[in-house]
Amino acid sequence: MDVATFPLLGDSFPELAVQTTTGPLNLPGDMNGRWFVLFSHPADFTPVCTTEFVAFQNRYEEFRALNCELIGMSVDQVFSHIKWVEWIKEELKVNIEFPIIAANDTIAAKLGMLHPSKGSNTVRAVFIGDPAGKVRLILYYPQEIGRNIEEILRAVKALQIADQQGAVPANWPHNNLIGDRIIVPPATDRKTAETRLKTYDCYDWWFCHKPLEK
Repeated sequence: MDVATFPLLGDSFPELAVQTTTGPLNLPGDMNGRWFVLFSHPADFTPVCTTEFVAFQNRYEEFRALNCELIGMSVDQVFSHIKWVEWIKEELKVNIEFPIIAANDTIAAKLGMLHPSKGSNTVRAVFIGDPAGKVRLILYYPQEIGRNIEEILRAVKALQIADQQGAVPANWPHNNLIGDRIIVPPATDRKTAETRLKTYDCYDWWFCHKPLEK
């Protein structure tokens, strides 16, 4: 594989014209002005993937409240996706509302979702894209570990907060040092460093924080 083709943080999301369970989709163009989470799964009709899709659907309205769309993807054909979604609705009483892309190996390789040492199926990749179509976060999980949907939702919230207010700490919004407060960028000159302790709550001039604006 050509590693250079993989999207990196800050890159424009690769342009893809794909077929989904809800019809044709062009990425990132059709998401213009919206955040999106594109996540791949190894295969339809598998236990871990089924639990993930139910978990994503259970939080779907929370993602949409953040102006964020969910998009699933695997190299299964679209009729397999449709049948799987029907099975989930009939047997688990959960209606999967978001689209699922029927990808091919070319698309999966373009996104770095095929890891040969982990088999021929796509690994559990997650891409968070912003309203400008830029890649803002990338996660890869092995096939044997299901994703934490709460963390992905937290990441979307944190990215949006960071864009507007500043960096967020570990485990935000429940950091053990500063809670849900926002980190002030470190001073870059001596004059600012001297006044920083008088302006913000600080551990030192290079570690200051401010309240989260609700």
